[in-house]
Amino acid sequence: MVACTQSNTQDDEFITVDVTAKYPKKELILQDIMDVEYIPLETTEEFITQGVVMDIGQELIIVRNRMVDGAIFFFDRSGKGLRKINRMGQGGEEYFVYLSGGFILDEDKEEIFINDGIRFSFIVYDLYGNFKRKIRYKEGPFITNAFNFDKDHILCMEEFWPEYDEISHRNSFFLISKTDGSTNEVEIPFKKKLSTILTIQNEQGDVIDAFGPLNCLISPFQNNWILTEPSSDTIYRYLSDATMHPFIVRTPSVQSMHPEIFLFPGVLTNRYYFMQTIKKETDPVNDTGLLTTNLVYDKQEKKIYQYAVSNRDFMHRTEDLSVRAVNQDSFYFILEAYELVEAYEKGFLSGELKEIAANLNEESNPVIMLAKYKKTE
Repeated sequence: MVACTQSNTQDDEFITVDVTAKYPKKELILQDIMDVEYIPLETTEEFITQGVVMDIGQELIIVRNRMVDGAIFFFDRSGKGLRKINRMGQGGEEYFVYLSGGFILDEDKEEIFINDGIRFSFIVYDLYGNFKRKIRYKEGPFITNAFNFDKDHILCMEEFWPEYDEISHRNSFFLISKTDGSTNEVEIPFKKKLSTILTIQNEQGDVIDAFGPLNCLISPFQNNWILTEPSSDTIYRYLSDATMHPFIVRTPSVQSMHPEIFLFPGVLTNRYYFMQTIKKETDPVNDTGLLTTNLVYDKQEKKIYQYAVSNRDFMHRTEDLSVRAVNQDSFYFILEAYELVEAYEKGFLSGELKEIAANLNEESNPVIMLAKYKKTE
């Protein structure tokens, strides 16, 4: 089930995962493999937010609301509210659409990049919301994720819309210049573009429901990037010099399967590679989405398991490490205030989290649970 090539360089090592195999179960505790920090976002009349995280830097946490109001909230790393900006509008120095198509915090240059997908541009502001410049890129890609690749480039991913034949063979990943918006595609080979979206139709052929994975297709890992093209059998490590190396190879080929089973990496540490398989088939038990299986590869044991990760500070809570967006050294979860208040009243919390929950009410801002990879792990 697992095979590693013999190589003297870590970049050439890869594992093989059989997405149809049955793996033994393994139970883990989050605090044993991560250093966990809880950050309550300050709640005041000015700072009331649903806490959708846009980026977490060394000094700043930036969040937005779920509603279409254009507000961007800046907190420091302790959760204290610093300021709120809103530049949504139709002017040349404003973002035209909601903040869901790519956001980057560049703390070194004290800038934020907001993707305006309707106008194929990144709008660049300073950390106080003052307009600095606009970067136009070529029309066509619908960017859904963007990352700060290096000082000169943005690494982007575009959504695949299966109803448009003209994009059926387009690459999913590309680099955009921060200077002039020029675009270079990152080529990942595949036979045929496959949609990960499962649509449900009525007797008349109308689409009445749709299910799709929420997994991240770009993951930072050890100062490089993991790129997942669902139509390919190989997940690649993309290096800063623009070279690619196999990271995970899945079997059987996704092109041979119907319904397809896709493989997505999640949180990646020095020892554990957390992953998730998603079968393009509705879950007959919960009827809430697609069939999923959480997997982890243990590099020390060189084995794959189905996993369950419990939280020592939050009784009866398990953590899904397969679908979290991650930074180079950490990842995060959002803990809603009402959830914590209820758990506190039931005696489910302990330690620092219990102390934080004691000072919350159901209308408080969320708490960010930030998990950093243990350096000795």
